Amino acid sequence: MSGGVDSSVAAWLLAREGHDVVGLFMRHGQADAPARSPDQHTGCCSAADAADARRVADGIGIPFHALNFEREFDRVVDYFVDEYAAGRTPNPCIVCNTWLKFGKLFEYADAVGAEFVATGHYARLAPGKDGVALCRGVDTEKDQSYVLFGIDRDVLGRLRFPVGEYRKEAIREMAREQGLLVSDKPDSQEICFVPDRDHAGFVRRRRPGRDTAGEIVTPDGAVVGRHDGFERFTVGQRKGLGVALGEPYFVVRIEPESRRVVLGRREELARRTLTARGANWLVPPPDGPFRAAVKIRYRSRAVEAVVTPLGEDRFRVDFDEPRHGVAPGQAAVCYRGDRVLGGGWIEAEPVTL
Repeated sequence: MSGGVDSSVAAWLLAREGHDVVGLFMRHGQADAPARSPDQHTGCCSAADAADARRVADGIGIPFHALNFEREFDRVVDYFVDEYAAGRTPNPCIVCNTWLKFGKLFEYADAVGAEFVATGHYARLAPGKDGVALCRGVDTEKDQSYVLFGIDRDVLGRLRFPVGEYRKEAIREMAREQGLLVSDKPDSQEICFVPDRDHAGFVRRRRPGRDTAGEIVTPDGAVVGRHDGFERFTVGQRKGLGVALGEPYFVVRIEPESRRVVLGRREELARRTLTARGANWLVPPPDGPFRAAVKIRYRSRAVEAVVTPLGEDRFRVDFDEPRHGVAPGQAAVCYRGDRVLGGGWIEAEPVTL
């Protein structure tokens, strides 16, 4: 229970079905990030969120415990900082889900004899001929199956996603009808441990003294400016580049070794191919090329492609149409219809000099 409306209604739905539910809150030990406006919510694990989760649990009539995951969460933060420092774009929500919510949390579940772990994610589980299938949530605007690709296939049968069968409006209406105090609480807008989306500032505070400043160049090597640190850039970025070139330019590549940020026109951002490492398959691991729809970011649409395994740990994606903003460090997640087949972490493209 994160203190938000989705996990609160998930707990209520399970209790209504007659399950013996225990509410758990994950304390991460990071300083709370201030909201930028009254109608925004910064994260999902603050002290205020813990208080909301406890009050909801009391209202539902279920026991509630706050678990101290500070030491484990430091690993997520270190991953986040190290990825930016390496010129990649991290996705800490996927890592938190994989390592903690559907990793360490199962250790606690086993310790107390719990049969299932449930969350408020917008995703669904369905029986399949080769085991339990992870599928998109009914609400396509809120679907979170992308950030769940890293779950161990062996634990799918022990998961529950109660809100995945509903649209967000229906979840809020249930919360209002049941008098849950979080019924109109805004959704989380930020990474829970980064205040005001200042990723670069956070990285610099965690890794002081590291010089990442360098040149801003075009693909042909022409120097058009300087930057104070490549950790404030991501592939596909258009705003806040620090240079004016008379027409729209985008970050097409970050070169951590030379500390260069490469800008190009939109057509220079297009990619038809990517490779991914750290493959995790939620179906029997494929032994040859197959067709799938592949997402390269949480908010992007899935595009048809041919996926070719490259050994146990890597795969190649050849898209039917060019994709813009293929960012090293983000996840490439493969779908067949609504089902998640698996995914991996996008690798940096080879640099052609």
